[in-house]
Amino acid sequence: MRYPKYMQNVLIGAAAVVLVGSHFVPSAQQSGPVLTAATAIVTGHAPDSTATVATPANSGLALLAQNAVTALNRVVRPLSNPNALNDAFTSYFAYKAEHPNEIKKPYLYFVDYGLASTEPRGYVFDMDSLKVVDGPFTVAHGRGSSTSQYGVPTKFSNASNSYMTSLGLYVTQGTYAFTGHSGGSLYSSIGLRLNGVSGRFNDRALARGVVVHGAPYVTSSGSGRSLGCPAMEQDRAHRLIPKIANGGLVFLFSPNDAQWMNSDPWAA
Repeated sequence: MRYPKYMQNVLIGAAAVVLVGSHFVPSAQQSGPVLTAATAIVTGHAPDSTATVATPANSGLALLAQNAVTALNRVVRPLSNPNALNDAFTSYFAYKAEHPNEIKKPYLYFVDYGLASTEPRGYVFDMDSLKVVDGPFTVAHGRGSSTSQYGVPTKFSNASNSYMTSLGLYVTQGTYAFTGHSGGSLYSSIGLRLNGVSGRFNDRALARGVVVHGAPYVTSSGSGRSLGCPAMEQDRAHRLIPKIANGGLVFLFSPNDAQWMNSDPWAA
């Protein structure tokens, strides 16, 4: 795999720390996928899978995530929590390192559900160039996640018929012709299927029909509520969904669910 220049520099730095540190710590642990990639860049070949290095398992991920935060934080509006971007980017790089064949697009659709539905809280990032593709823009949350039409969602669930938003990391799948109801009328849009990979927090997304789609109740000034989907404006959906489909990642964040924040398998 050919890494972008910025990622090569970060991984080389991480590998240098790993390789030097390994001479001074008596009990080493097996290297993880990111550190393996870093070593491959430095040495020109993949190391033996049985080789050990003395380093915290997530040090390479931390460097990658911090580099992305530094590059993008200055162009992102204030978020609900200072860890929001770091959690999103750590999850992105961790999943990509362990499942490189699944991630075919460099795009991350990020939503900060710690912000109200009247605020723009969605972004699409290009994680190769570390640039904002689009955003911020308004995004819907599930009607079961808040007691009023507008406001900050406070309840999240992976259960069927909860009509709540599910937090965590998703891998995008294919697009399809989506139909929904708004104001008693039928409407059509483009839909994007999501495979939830944050375990018990969102692994029923496909069964629940939680998808990305366009909706007439999402406008530039605010959003109504969905059945749990991170829906966006119709025009924006037609522009962005084909770009992020089939191998991109989605990360739905909220500081209002301590259990998820402490236990998500990719962010925690």
